[in-house]
Amino acid sequence: MINTIIFDLDGTLLYTLQDLCDSTNYTLREFNMPERTIDEVKSFVGNGVKNLIRRAAARETSEETIEEMFSCFKAYYDIHCMDKTKEYDGITDVLKTLHERGYKLAIVSNKVDSAVKELNKEFFSKYITTAIGEKKGVRRKPAPDTVNEAMKELGVTPEEVIYVGDSDVDIATAGNAGVPVISVLWGFRERDFLEKCGATTFVEKPLELLDLFQPLNS
Repeated sequence: MINTIIFDLDGTLLYTLQDLCDSTNYTLREFNMPERTIDEVKSFVGNGVKNLIRRAAARETSEETIEEMFSCFKAYYDIHCMDKTKEYDGITDVLKTLHERGYKLAIVSNKVDSAVKELNKEFFSKYITTAIGEKKGVRRKPAPDTVNEAMKELGVTPEEVIYVGDSDVDIATAGNAGVPVISVLWGFRERDFLEKCGATTFVEKPLELLDLFQPLNS
């Protein structure tokens, strides 16, 4: 029986794209590289910040420089991660209702762990206590490691969990963790693309999630 919902963060619970774009372009300017459009950055996100930097950087940028750019991005984003970030309409009401209905809630993201925890603290800490991001020594999504870590923290098994996200990475992550997935259509990827990646269950608006998760004590 499903009693736990694990959410992706960027493009699922929070609109973070403008702050990600601003931080990316700040980093590119610092390294004298051409800036990227918001649509380009949108296409780069999903596989962690370091891969975002690799995709945004000029061709043939060395890994040593990528590491320096990653540090630059992280330092800037840690300060500016909430400048323009906002929850999607209705998300807090949905989380509040799911919490009241008895569901355990968590966030698992490829965003840097410190930013994930800070954003959760700012927006969702009343309802979500487990929030896990990218950190050294732990494989990022689509590896199941961070989902497994969340399940361990919450004391649940895959049979009790469903995953909610907006990207192909989330679909693969759920599959690797052995849990079903719901794909949301207000995020960073289009329905046709998600279908090609194996998505079968979709929601178009946050409030639709409440139709899928009835009270556990009913």
